[in-house]
Formats: sequence, C-alpha cells, structure tokens
Amino acid sequence: MKKRILIIQTASLGDVILSTALAETLKAQLAGAEIHYLVKKGYESLFNGHAFIHKVLIWDKAKSKYAGLFRLIREVRRNRYDAVINVQRFASSGLITALSGAGMRSGFEKNPLSMFFTHKYKHEIGSVLPQPHEIERNHALISTLVSGPALRPALYPTPEDFSFVSKFTTGSYITISPASLWFTKQFPEEKWIDFLNNISSGFTVILLGSGADKLMCERISRQAGGEIVNLAGELSFLQSAALMRSASMNYVNDSAPQHLASAVNATVAAVFCSTVPAFGFGPLSDIAHIIETKEALQCRPCGLHGHAECPEGHFKCALNITTNQLTDLLP
Repeated sequence: MKKRILIIQTASLGDVILSTALAETLKAQLAGAEIHYLVKKGYESLFNGHAFIHKVLIWDKAKSKYAGLFRLIREVRRNRYDAVINVQRFASSGLITALSGAGMRSGFEKNPLSMFFTHKYKHEIGSVLPQPHEIERNHALISTLVSGPALRPALYPTPEDFSFVSKFTTGSYITISPASLWFTKQFPEEKWIDFLNNISSGFTVILLGSGADKLMCERISRQAGGEIVNLAGELSFLQSAALMRSASMNYVNDSAPQHLASAVNATVAAVFCSTVPAFGFGPLSDIAHIIETKEALQCRPCGLHGHAECPEGHFKCALNITTNQLTDLLP
C-alpha cells in the first residue's frame, strides 16, 4: 500500500539538511511512498524542484506563530498521513504530531508530548566520545519502517541553479563560508585572511554566506589578496550547493554550510574550533577533511554548542590551528 509520510523538522538550517537522510532512506526502501516535509519559513526553498518530496508545509514562526500552528495542525489532519516522523524535540512539533491523526507517530522521548507518540526513541549525545552521527540518531525514528543503515542527506539543485552559478565555475575555484552563529565555532577572520594570503594565485576564491555575513566577507575580501568574489547574501541555498559541488575545496566551519556541502557530496574541509566531530555532526562527503588544533586542550570541547566567547579567554582551539593545515589540502 502506498504510504503518505510527513517529516517534521522546524529547527535550524543544518538540522533540516541532515534530516533529509530520512527522506532518502524512506524513498529507497518504500516503493511509491509519498513524502512531505514540514519546515520553518525560510527553509522551504531547500526543496525547490526536489526529486521526490511531494509537498512542503511551512510554519511562519515569526508571524502569527500560534495561529499558524493550529492552521498547520488542521492541514496535517486533512492530509491523512500514515506516518508522522517528528525529528524536532519541542512541544509545538509534539502537538502537531499528537494531533496528526496518523497511525504511526514517531519521535524522540525528549519531546514533552512524546507520551502521545506510538513510537519513541532516545536522542542522547553522551560524554563518552565518539558518538553516532546525527543521521544515525535520527534513523531510529524510521527503524520500524525500513531496514539497514541510514543513507546520506541529499539536496537537488535544479538545472536553473547550476545555470545561475555557471559564470563563477569556469576555472579552478574554492569556496569559503567563514561565518557561524556562534563565536567559538567560527574560525577567526584574521585566520581566514592569513590563509587567503598564502594560497596559490591559480584559484578564484568565492565567499559564501547569508546576507548577515556580507559585511564580514567584505572585510575579509578587502584585507586578503588574490581574486575574491563575495557572494554572501546573493545566492539561494540550492545555488550555493550547486556552486559548492564543483569546487576544488569548500572550507566551512562546524555549521550549516558543512551540511550543505555533504548534501551534494562536495569536497569539504571543516574547521572545528570549540566543538569536535565526535559529537556526530561532522561532514559526510566522500572527500571530507577535518581541521582542528593539534594541541590536546583540556577545555575542548567546552560544550555541545558554541559560545559567545571563549570560556577560558584564550580561544586556543581556533588560534592554534595553523595556516598550513588549510593550505595543505589544496590540490
């Protein structure tokens, strides 16, 4: 019987991208399954022209949040899902799941409304490292529907996306996504500048990010030599992914662009400052490099998430990373 399945992930951009591993696995193993997505407004464009996501439901949390929530609940009930897979761990998504009317309601025990789920699973990131990758933790949510391991997350830039960025892909180029929402997860600007001043002139450098990152990228571009193109705030998510796919290298922090690169299997070098790959959020591309300090710091990792400033005041986890660690990865 054809199944209609809703995946709910209304968290951050990186979380939504990682959750696409669920859609890939479901599509591969459930012939004819109709897969829908529910995401926060702003992230729906990830699924433009998607190969098999049939419908995207959007929750505008910034405008009429609770009216929008109850509108979504009504829409979800009308769609008569066979299964709702809730990757989010907040009460709002739990309410949508609980009232969905779906025969299978799968989510994490941490959700405050998990008592109304038919299938509940632990989501734990323990202190003993390494931990499973996040796509494996999420995979438990569909373990009664499929067998075998989790497939990798994937996004599908359209031919129009590739055409839009084609003018930037005529020669050898690298991309750098220098920003992060958290200070201690962001490789410092002066370190990016030093890296750029020490790479071969044979590469065009393309700076990527959101509109909020544009000024930072302008500062980096002004102080670094070589041919640098600042596209922060100029591209959609899928256009950025299309550009990343053919780059000689994509330099990222432990942040959403890392997962964007993984979703198109782009060559990636991920800089980890205060966090560590062993938490289970590292890159998944076939060619993926981890860049981190070689010094054994007792304070690292200082937490699962980033901080607004280094708790120890020295930020050695970032400042001790050498420029050679980045330049040595270039072909």
